[in-house]
Amino acid sequence: MNLLFVCDPLSSFHIEKDSTFTMMREAQRRGHVVWACTTSDLQWQSGARVSASAKQITLTGHASDWHAVVAQDVKALSDMDAVLMRKDPPFDNEYFYATHLLSQAEREGARVFNRPQALREHPEKLALMAFAEFASPTLVTRSPQAIRDFHAQHQDIILKPLDGMGGMGIFRVKADGLNLGAIMESLNRDGSTSVMVQKFLPDITKGDKRVLVIGGQAVPFALARIPQGNEVRGNLAAGGKGVAQPLSERDWQIAKAMGPVLADRGLLLVGLDIIGDCLTEVNVTSPTCFREITDQTGFDVPAMFIDALEHALADPP
Repeated sequence: MNLLFVCDPLSSFHIEKDSTFTMMREAQRRGHVVWACTTSDLQWQSGARVSASAKQITLTGHASDWHAVVAQDVKALSDMDAVLMRKDPPFDNEYFYATHLLSQAEREGARVFNRPQALREHPEKLALMAFAEFASPTLVTRSPQAIRDFHAQHQDIILKPLDGMGGMGIFRVKADGLNLGAIMESLNRDGSTSVMVQKFLPDITKGDKRVLVIGGQAVPFALARIPQGNEVRGNLAAGGKGVAQPLSERDWQIAKAMGPVLADRGLLLVGLDIIGDCLTEVNVTSPTCFREITDQTGFDVPAMFIDALEHALADPP
């Protein structure tokens, strides 16, 4: 099969930890043809199908020069067997426009994973609100007073921007309220920008767990991203230490309840973020941690993903 990965520039990959790379490697191992492009390579001309200036690549097995370009051509996305949207956040306007081009490609017959409509309808910070029974106390608002009221109620809170990634822009405010005003000025901008506010969960010291759900089924191991030093953020990009561990009973409960629902909505791959017993985020754009879980446990996450992709392609759209 011909698989097109819509991803970040190949030159930016860190293959020692990149989940998209592990997908490509497993796909090539099975004999599939790997193509790659960026969102800026997508184009749609009136009277024509959505296409991309794409590179056919082969993985070399070398750490530094890890791929070679076999061919380069403008390909209609509907001529590919599958299109995998693996562009990293942020979900900005250009990402949004790319999902609309991918939706048009679907109308032309392309099979896109995750489905672009599902990407648009599941903002990673907001998607958890539809599963409130599993979430920590959470508020999304533009109101500075509502934020102050939430703090008064819960005393110890986390504030984060809705478009953040990798732990960017996350603040903790304890019971003394120190710097709450300054933080709101930075994130909320006098009520002009929506902010997510959550009750602080002390279990963060045990890790912010990434639970991967593929084709509606949970990977049996999570990656607990454990904050280091005085840091409150467990994100690997913020210096957290990743430790793979079996899913807890609560992790399984959340994943089994949410997995089939999200899969039915067109989300082949989802990353659930869980602290203690509480769901904190639902990641759908480009979930990671394949490499870390596989390396530490021996469970082949990329193989599970390509299995699910092949199964999905075997079913009619």
